[in-house]
Amino acid sequence: MVKKSIYFVFIFTLLSCNLSAGKKVESKKITQNSESMNGLELATFGNGCFWCTEAIFEQLEGVTKVESGYAGGEVKNPTYKAVCTGETGHAEVIRLTYNPKVISYRELLDVFFNTHDPTTLNRQGADVGTQYRSAIFYHNESQKNEAEKMIADLENEKIFDNTIVTEVTAINNYFVAENYHQDYYNNNKNEGYCRMVINPKLDKFIKKYKYKLKK
Repeated sequence: MVKKSIYFVFIFTLLSCNLSAGKKVESKKITQNSESMNGLELATFGNGCFWCTEAIFEQLEGVTKVESGYAGGEVKNPTYKAVCTGETGHAEVIRLTYNPKVISYRELLDVFFNTHDPTTLNRQGADVGTQYRSAIFYHNESQKNEAEKMIADLENEKIFDNTIVTEVTAINNYFVAENYHQDYYNNNKNEGYCRMVINPKLDKFIKKYKYKLKK
């Protein structure tokens, strides 16, 4: 039993997004919180490990850029290592630049709620901590209203067995994650976390949203 317990602890640790051994911490820049840019708009979501969520949302038609970052904390210029302690208050997030004429914010919310579990507090699968909380960081009142309405609709329709715990809050204290986190899946497809965790999520996503994917 002891050997088996050690084995499962090892597997749990292997699958966690927390591992960053040997990774070089690089400097970050602050991205402005502009609400629209030449007709494009921003959306910021926290729904677990940003390695997974980036790989999903960059597939969508109308999404022109996906950036991994940190939001909602109290510390300026947080490092990945610091965020992983859960003590900075930040959530791992993705910031999307998208064309609302091609894909609406409501459609992005639909993907958001269907590609993670919004009912688990501070946890997604093997990734545990406040940095993995389910969160919508809105950029304007319209996004806030859309998010709150969708949550109300999902609750009324009892789509999930448990209560949705997704945080809906104004975007604040956002910082871009280190360079090695950007486009992580495409640059590390053969790593264990990508094969064992991200690939199954991508497969389910592609089957459900194949009509919304980039050609």
